[in-house]
Amino acid sequence: MHADDGAQATAAKAWSSINSLTRIRSSYPALAASEARVADWVMQQPEKLMHMSMAQVGQVCGVSDTTVLRFCRNAGFQGYTDLKLSVARDLVSPTQVIHDDIMAGEAPAVIARKVFLSNIQAMYDTLEVLEEGALTRAIELLSTANRILIVGVGTSAPIVLSMYNMLMRLGLNCKAQTDSYMQLMEVALLGPGDLVIAVSQSGTSMDPVLTLKQAKANRVSTLCITGNAQSPITKYADVTLLSVAREARIEAIASRLAQMSIADALYVIVALNNLDAVVQNERLIWDALLPKMF
Repeated sequence: MHADDGAQATAAKAWSSINSLTRIRSSYPALAASEARVADWVMQQPEKLMHMSMAQVGQVCGVSDTTVLRFCRNAGFQGYTDLKLSVARDLVSPTQVIHDDIMAGEAPAVIARKVFLSNIQAMYDTLEVLEEGALTRAIELLSTANRILIVGVGTSAPIVLSMYNMLMRLGLNCKAQTDSYMQLMEVALLGPGDLVIAVSQSGTSMDPVLTLKQAKANRVSTLCITGNAQSPITKYADVTLLSVAREARIEAIASRLAQMSIADALYVIVALNNLDAVVQNERLIWDALLPKMF
């Protein structure tokens, strides 16, 4: 590495460690008027940024998505996601990075109780917003699809694989894909009568959004499980099942338990609608697995 490259890397690291709002203020004089409107809004109410997509911020500020993105980059961020992550880190206390409700020095039993109660609350809240019409439509799509592709990336991957495990046991023709390139390759071969299920807590992750967008272009039915009802992924979903979690972190933990509960509910309902076939499938599965258990 040349000396100039090392100096640039050091400068970039130092810049990224500066408080996000301070970075915006220091860049403010060089911003265009439309970009300054976005800066003003972010500095006045940064907490709202955590729950809004780039398009929503643009709408509130009366500017285009491109202007919001240009503001992010001119203010020293790599993009909109980098801005949100930086603001989130500045807003939360050190313990909130781990969990919202805990405080340093609390007894292990107290911390465990708070974690459990937080997870229980997330499932109660998710149950409250679970729309019967959306649930019924989701069951119809699952039951009638010729082929089912379940996709997700990052921390959504375990939910994707668990859903595959459950739906496969029902005898449904399904696949799970957590690789971003393979998702697009596989959805390109689907068509009318098929179904794509996308799992994304934020609803803003580029890969599942692009996959659902391609699915709609191919006239494939789409279902998403997300924690953000106004996120970009919902634009390409025929049915949206919403999970709720009161967490400040970008990668929420309780929300994943809520999403798994949604997946479990879908499995149980479809299974009960095809009870004889499901019981036979389970017997075949257990007969195959028994030799591995001794």
